[in-house]
Amino acid sequence: MPLNWCYRNKKQIFLFLILLGSGFDCQQKNELREETIIRKPLELSKEELYDRILGSLVGGAIGDAMGAPTEMWSREAIQGTFGFVSSLDSMIRETSPEGIWIANLPAGGTTDDTRWKMLTADYLTKQKSDALAPQLFAKSIIEKYESFIKEFDQLKDNSPEGYEETLMKVNWLSEWYKVAVPFVQADYLAYSDSLSKFYGGEMVCAGLLYAPTLGLFYPGDPEIAYQQAYKLSIFDLGYARDLTALSAAMTAAGMNKNASSDSLLASIRIDTEGYFQSRLVGRSAFKLFEQAKWIANEAKKQDSTPDRLALSSPALNFAFQQLDQKQQDMPFHAGEIYLQTLTAMLYADFDFKSTLIFLVNYGRDNDTTAALAGSILGAWKGFNQLPEEERAIALRTNRELLGIDLEAMAAQLTDHIWELSLGK
Repeated sequence: MPLNWCYRNKKQIFLFLILLGSGFDCQQKNELREETIIRKPLELSKEELYDRILGSLVGGAIGDAMGAPTEMWSREAIQGTFGFVSSLDSMIRETSPEGIWIANLPAGGTTDDTRWKMLTADYLTKQKSDALAPQLFAKSIIEKYESFIKEFDQLKDNSPEGYEETLMKVNWLSEWYKVAVPFVQADYLAYSDSLSKFYGGEMVCAGLLYAPTLGLFYPGDPEIAYQQAYKLSIFDLGYARDLTALSAAMTAAGMNKNASSDSLLASIRIDTEGYFQSRLVGRSAFKLFEQAKWIANEAKKQDSTPDRLALSSPALNFAFQQLDQKQQDMPFHAGEIYLQTLTAMLYADFDFKSTLIFLVNYGRDNDTTAALAGSILGAWKGFNQLPEEERAIALRTNRELLGIDLEAMAAQLTDHIWELSLGK
């Protein structure tokens, strides 16, 4: 290849290499790459596997529901209206594509965080091999978006409410659709362009919305979970891809039979993509982990009492103030989401409800942080170890009002993973 051609086309070559790393095959656009994955033998019984999967889906829904009433609020606003949030509450707030779709939802109602985990779980139940195909994931999003378009076209009621409700569903996936279409079509320049404009080009927490569900697919095998989730981080920019993969790895690590909090933390060192070798910069994800550890450890020094979850706690206020200094322009910045989630887990010593209380009362994109933490910790602890009242409310409200049957989806995903583990 002539050297001058390389210089003239270096941008195209660079983008081409990036997209190949995403599993984007420009030469065989209509074929999927074959990949062999050796699954780690399951340590869990089928009943235990179901308990962990249901724990993750419901744990994420509890976190989502706890944060939903005050999503994007400052902690000052939360304190002024609710005082200190420690349980599920009803939602007196407006509807939005990324938020709640039904106004004035009762306690337990959820937002796009739970919808994404369900959409991803549905995609996983249709996979016929252990290797995940990012093209099929993108296609599932396209099909969902187009189903909403069809629903909109078939509206016979001319009432504004009907159009507004359906248009809200369409808008939920519109940004994702713009990226998914060129990815599936193997148009790498159009994909790069659309990804650069995804939600304004911010490094948003796209993959973190569904990462834990990908981790469920590889129980007890965090390295494979990292590799496969990294492939499906096709909506992420920069080191957000690493954060998505690490969140999936943490979920998978917690699904070992004798997993501990150390097991979850150990998965943060997985680096199959070589981020630690980044010249001059190093691994941003690990730096966030180090910051989270420092904040949690220093905060605990401020308060020797056992109850550090109170507005009057010097420890809690110290932790919140330190997180304030790390805020990004966008509350849903992937790095900010990841830092707050890890800090909360470490501060609360990985206790499920205490972690969610920390995140919800801190504010910002608190339904997403709480949903992420709830999904990871729920997979580790299992459904039976989640708080009884909250899990019952989340199950009922999602099933009866939102048409989201978390138990049915958990059963489907469990059956599918179990069959794959048996080589069927």
